[in-house]
Amino acid sequence: MLKEFRTFIAQGNVLDLAVGVIIGAAFGKITSSLVDDILNPIIGLLLGGVDFSQMKIVLKEAVGTAPEVAIRYGNFLTVVIQFVLVALVIFMVVKAANRMKKSQPELVEA
Repeated sequence: MLKEFRTFIAQGNVLDLAVGVIIGAAFGKITSSLVDDILNPIIGLLLGGVDFSQMKIVLKEAVGTAPEVAIRYGNFLTVVIQFVLVALVIFMVVKAANRMKKSQPELVEA
């Protein structure tokens, strides 16, 4: 069983998947920084100085040591923007890959 597992791990698909996951995690951090540090301040400035991290609906004010209960929709908006950016980049990569596949001549077996 250990030999089968070693063979499975050594296959190209598993290694490709591992590389994809690592690159995807790094890309996620870059996208988060782009949205949090660049886009949200610009959008907030255009909307009159809105800080997305502070956008919330308070359901119950803080009382004594009990924290407030609030719906923090500003963070949700940030995550939605991140998702749209990642989806856009993936769309462009897939579109470019499909274009490259079409431009390559197919090999004819003899």
